[in-house]
Amino acid sequence: MELQLAPPLGSLRLVASTHHRPKASASATAAPSTSSSPSSSEPLKPRPRLPRQSPVPVPGRRPSPDRLPALYAAIERHAAGGRHAEALDAFRLARAAAPFTPLPPATYHALLAAAAALRDPGAAAAVAWHMESAGAEAGLYEHNLVLSMFLSCGMLGEARQVFEGMPERNTVTWGIMMGGLIDRGRPRAALALFREMCVEADGGEARPRAVVVAICAATASGSLRAGRQLHCCVVKMGPCDDEGDRYLSCTLLDMYGKCGQIDEARRVFNAMAPHQRTVVAWNSMLAGYVLHGRGEEALELYGEMRGSGVDMDQFTFSTMLGVFARLGLLEHAKQAHAGLIQRGLPLDVVGNTALVDVYCKWGRMEDARNVFERMPKRNLISWNALIAGYGYHGMGDKAIEMFERLIAEGIVPNHVTFLAVLNACRFSGLVDKGKRIFQLMSRNPKTKPRAMHYACVIELFGREGLLDEAYSMIRRAPFAATANMWGALLTASRVHKNMHLAKLAAEQLLAMEPEKINNYAVLLSLYISSGRQDDACKVVETLKRKGLCIGNACSWVTVKKKDHRFFFKDSLHPQCSEIYRKLDTLMKDIKESGYVADENELLPDIRPDEQNIPRVYHSERLAIAFGLISTSLCTPLRITQSHRLCRDCHKIIKFLAKVTKREIVVRDGSRFHHFKLGICSCGDYW
Repeated sequence: MELQLAPPLGSLRLVASTHHRPKASASATAAPSTSSSPSSSEPLKPRPRLPRQSPVPVPGRRPSPDRLPALYAAIERHAAGGRHAEALDAFRLARAAAPFTPLPPATYHALLAAAAALRDPGAAAAVAWHMESAGAEAGLYEHNLVLSMFLSCGMLGEARQVFEGMPERNTVTWGIMMGGLIDRGRPRAALALFREMCVEADGGEARPRAVVVAICAATASGSLRAGRQLHCCVVKMGPCDDEGDRYLSCTLLDMYGKCGQIDEARRVFNAMAPHQRTVVAWNSMLAGYVLHGRGEEALELYGEMRGSGVDMDQFTFSTMLGVFARLGLLEHAKQAHAGLIQRGLPLDVVGNTALVDVYCKWGRMEDARNVFERMPKRNLISWNALIAGYGYHGMGDKAIEMFERLIAEGIVPNHVTFLAVLNACRFSGLVDKGKRIFQLMSRNPKTKPRAMHYACVIELFGREGLLDEAYSMIRRAPFAATANMWGALLTASRVHKNMHLAKLAAEQLLAMEPEKINNYAVLLSLYISSGRQDDACKVVETLKRKGLCIGNACSWVTVKKKDHRFFFKDSLHPQCSEIYRKLDTLMKDIKESGYVADENELLPDIRPDEQNIPRVYHSERLAIAFGLISTSLCTPLRITQSHRLCRDCHKIIKFLAKVTKREIVVRDGSRFHHFKLGICSCGDYW
């Protein structure tokens, strides 16, 4: 049964099809309609009841037909103003005044748009029934509006009947039908419909609009093969007008990016003429790089975009803020934030969350909190980012405060939320609060603790020297212990020098991760600090036998928007002599303040055969010395390093913060350390 026009130009009548049209393939056909369509000989279906959208007083008697022009005007006025429910209320009154009087075309257009905007199947059915029963004249434009309305309301069966019953279709018709199928999660049906369109065109070329929709269907279905075939169609079509070429190129670029062919996407982007590279094209290319973890290339492209003169929008900044957060580029993030403010662009929840994240990663917790509080809309990821930031910076009480506020606002925490707050307890040594939160998590079947949560609690117990409780957590876990859990126990055993548990944890770790160098480094450090040279030699021999080595790590500091990198005994920096003189002076000052070196520790960025070399030239110490001579007295220093901060350097930096009266923030391989006036936020446990 199909929707067909009855002459003249036809009213919308559901009649048995007399047209000889090719039927859609099974894959393209939507689900059967919920209602059967009567033939032309059958009486009209019962009139659908129009659902009430707003409490409008019901008049005591039927409205006078004299009021119809005013009601028509009200319908069009309400729909144009976005007051769709009021438009349908006025339609109800007009229908009561003259049930079978056709409305003016402009009024029907307004009603069809209102029903589509509300996505209300009842309203859609009522408007369509009135058009049919009143014998309203309907042309191709009206049929396209009815088709779009049914698809917007999820009425695929009715939409298919309208589509099949149309005596005439244009490219807009096919595009509406394919787009509706994509929106309803049926992209493969949309591709089948595109093939049907090509067959019906009898060898004629598809129009750019239809090809764009088909490429979107290929993207939604993840079909790279279909996408490439459609790319061939685009090449065969040849150049279109500027707008058509721009849409086709942007859609192909998006398709290749989302299907994992980022290099193909870049080729499409490079083939675009400069004036065709709109902000949408640049954003699609940036999003493709970010989606596939190619942040450096995204950063390079962002630089090109800034030089191209294209006006960046909030999506550009949202995308790049995520890149800056991942790469730890604070200055870039600050510039992007300033650019947003200058342009008066509002950030969406994704961009704001990325901004919170990047400020957290650089220890700018006040800035992160300000951005968070000013967000017009937050999601759970926003809360998780701020809670995790407080945790990594040793502000456990604030992290728990935010967690409790989240609960009070009725937001349901997930596993990531609990991991963030447990990490906060771990870094701040809040044993009782950590146990309470872990128990709260355990009571909810939807948030049963996972291995990563157990690892946090194990390290929390280990921090306070509760090694028996930490080991019992591993034994009582309802699953096999993971490397993270054994690693947490090894860290606790190293700090508290429990050789028995350390050896047990190390054996388990080496069996699970035999190629991970950090496990050997921690065990080697433990043996050296405990004076067990024979065991240390065995570890070194194992490393040599496996071809593993403890490579030189790196520390760097950003001064005047430029990164300066340092290695152990680095002599390549142009200010090398000045750096070493400053470091020698600093070491003399802290020794006068009571510093005594820790001798029995393997330093993480010095090879075992270099341990007898004076350690004063450790990489983070060089970075701090350079930072002190290159910045003003009130500027906090921010050092980043790729390895775990060693115990001796940790002690030195505490003395340096006290002697120089500078705040020093070190981001090492495990956490942030905030040194201020001789105290570290980690509480000497990391």
